[in-house]
Amino acid sequence: MSPKTTPPLHHLTLVTGPSGAGRSTAIHALEDLGQEPIDNLPLSLVERLFDGPPLDRPVALGIDVRNRDFSVEGLLQLIDRLSARADVAAELLFLDCDPAELLRRYGETRRRHPFGGAIAPDAAVAGEIDLLAPIRARADRIIDTTGLSPHDLKDEIARWTGTGATDRLAISVLSFSYKRGVPRGLDLMFDCRFLANPYWVPGLRPLDGTDPAVAAYVTNDPRFAAFFDKIRDLLLFLLPAQAEEGKSHLTIGFGCTGGQHRSVVVAEQMSKALAEAGWQVSKRHRDLDSRGKAAPANGQGDLG
Repeated sequence: MSPKTTPPLHHLTLVTGPSGAGRSTAIHALEDLGQEPIDNLPLSLVERLFDGPPLDRPVALGIDVRNRDFSVEGLLQLIDRLSARADVAAELLFLDCDPAELLRRYGETRRRHPFGGAIAPDAAVAGEIDLLAPIRARADRIIDTTGLSPHDLKDEIARWTGTGATDRLAISVLSFSYKRGVPRGLDLMFDCRFLANPYWVPGLRPLDGTDPAVAAYVTNDPRFAAFFDKIRDLLLFLLPAQAEEGKSHLTIGFGCTGGQHRSVVVAEQMSKALAEAGWQVSKRHRDLDSRGKAAPANGQGDLG
């Protein structure tokens, strides 16, 4: 495909290759990298994706011999038309694989090959590879998945797209109240109940951990700095490994008794530290969000 001479408005990755080579894994990897996945869209409908306003994110389009109107000639003609458009930047990713490995994968899954039926499995694999040879010759990128695990393939795709670990892993930092229960879905959880509690300071009790006065009180606890630094360093050690393992989202929880003061302070500061280190971070204060920031007027709060 020839490079575009004008800034493209639509970005499209066409993903194809012989059945069993890892197309579904590749589509999921591209989805984790921010692309919108569409699988087995009829070729005749592909260009309709670009009839409207510019898409808000790139599209990863999976194509194989199971597409309803698939043909090698039709796909090559589609590639030619997309290459000629000034408003589309299209790349063709071809996933290759050794025939023996494809046979092994189909043997493990016991799935029927699309070229199956009366044809022997080895002949079906060989026939599909021969059929796709002209498409392979047009690919912008070929990845041989023969010796790759799903995690390895995701890493290869991330390197191809120029996406680093900090772009691939989205982190959610959550504060919560142990009294209201541990949130479901936490990957990592840290207990902040040993820190100095602003609840017992009348002027701080009605406030929450987003207030500078509350934050100053909690961070002035002599144990805070060591606790915070150790947790931050642990996370900065773990996060690249989690991304390399193929994880696309990680939720980190900080809890205290009432979910109003201490856990909020730590979550606020940890979110900032991880963002400054280059990670994608969102934060949420579950129990502030669910019941508002004001403490009960009768003073019977939740002990910070």
